[in-house]
Amino acid sequence: MSVVVVSGTGTEIGKTVVTAAIAAAALAAGRSVAVLKPAQTGVGPDEPGDTAEVVRLAGPAVTGLELARYPEPLAPDTAARRSGLATLTPAGIAEAAARLDAEHDLVLVEGAGGLLVRFDEEGRTLADAARLMAAPVLVVAPAGLGTLNSTDLTAEALAARSVRGLGVVVGSWPAAPDLASRCNLADLPKSGLPLLGAVPERAGALEPAAFRAAAPTWLGAALDGTWSAESFLAEWPA
Repeated sequence: MSVVVVSGTGTEIGKTVVTAAIAAAALAAGRSVAVLKPAQTGVGPDEPGDTAEVVRLAGPAVTGLELARYPEPLAPDTAARRSGLATLTPAGIAEAAARLDAEHDLVLVEGAGGLLVRFDEEGRTLADAARLMAAPVLVVAPAGLGTLNSTDLTAEALAARSVRGLGVVVGSWPAAPDLASRCNLADLPKSGLPLLGAVPERAGALEPAAFRAAAPTWLGAALDGTWSAESFLAEWPA
């Protein structure tokens, strides 16, 4: 598993911080890591984007690559059309990932928003790129009410496209989780995606050294971590 696509059930749910945690855990395990951000939206030309944030948190040993940047915070196809800039294609994303894969043990491809956000006028998406790369998709989901439906829909969309779902990580686990969040821990795997981690809320606000030290404890063994779903469920019973 050298290329992993990181998608989400929506936007602003902790996908970039989860990507940084996976990168940090892989580095701690002795692996070389690259992060590919196909489309960065809503960021000006001189502002740091998601790739820069991953490198800041996980460490300068991470190779970061961004393929396209659009100034307005919109879906990539809409942002490209409005800005007059070129759109992305799944083939272009796959080619960039292959180049990084040739020089790194792990390549993390971080999507924009959810799995079916459109990249171009033909409606091609991150799922199309994942299928072209034969790469599994890790789904980042929120903890609270509503996450079961959006996670199930994402899992069904993956299955319908013959794309393997690697698992699901809770992108922002609350310090004081409510009943819905605690119940969702046991119910999320019913989507067919195993629970592979839970990143605490405000993890991205930690100092980078503290973030890197803690990252493996937030992720399961499949992601180079020490986190246990069984132990976490016991800690937060419904």
